[in-house]
Amino acid sequence: MSLRLKKTIYILFLFIVAFFSKAAGYFHDYPENAQENMIKKEYKELNCHSLRFEAFRNAVKGYYILKNKGILNNDSVITIIDFSKSSKKERMYVINIKQNKLILKTLVAHGKNTGLEYAQRFSNKNKSYQSSTGFYLTGESYQGKHGYSLRLKGLEKGINDNAEERAIVIHPAKYATYDFIKKYGRLGRSFGCPAIPPGISEQTINTIKNGSLLYIYHPDYTGSTILHHSINKK
Repeated sequence: MSLRLKKTIYILFLFIVAFFSKAAGYFHDYPENAQENMIKKEYKELNCHSLRFEAFRNAVKGYYILKNKGILNNDSVITIIDFSKSSKKERMYVINIKQNKLILKTLVAHGKNTGLEYAQRFSNKNKSYQSSTGFYLTGESYQGKHGYSLRLKGLEKGINDNAEERAIVIHPAKYATYDFIKKYGRLGRSFGCPAIPPGISEQTINTIKNGSLLYIYHPDYTGSTILHHSINKK
């Protein structure tokens, strides 16, 4: 058997392992290279190049870790906020993880003390008025002072677990629109909430509410307790 044929068989084996491990829901228990190959394949098929691969990879890995723990009541979708991007760009992505299809992408605001056009600083402290990175679980929808909104539960101790105490929620805001960008040259900012345009807020909230995964990514803040816990278990 030639070296080239052996390599081809090995790569095929990795894809088969990754496929069946994904279907079984134990994706993170399989070899790292098998995981990586499957995620690269899914990222390519998603065909959403404005979303950073690292953000997608972390979100998918976190999704399977939390799914295996039985945390996700709504396991059909994942939401990724890519805070490496300018606030003038659409940087919130809602993905049907089972079909690997982009449902929608939209503008999303960061906290007023996190930065101007770009998100640069993050905090888990009350009254910091900063965004927090990491993995969240969506809760129930409700009518609040900003209108139809969505509660969030931070899943990472010391990173975002004060989200409920800080009243960090997804809500509509007029400052999270292209009209605001045209007037001020950047998106408006919140007190730490991922605020989104009013015109798409109800659709977004109804799609992701009741126990789906939200992942807020920034390249300078990669110390996820959930991802590191998974690695340490191996």
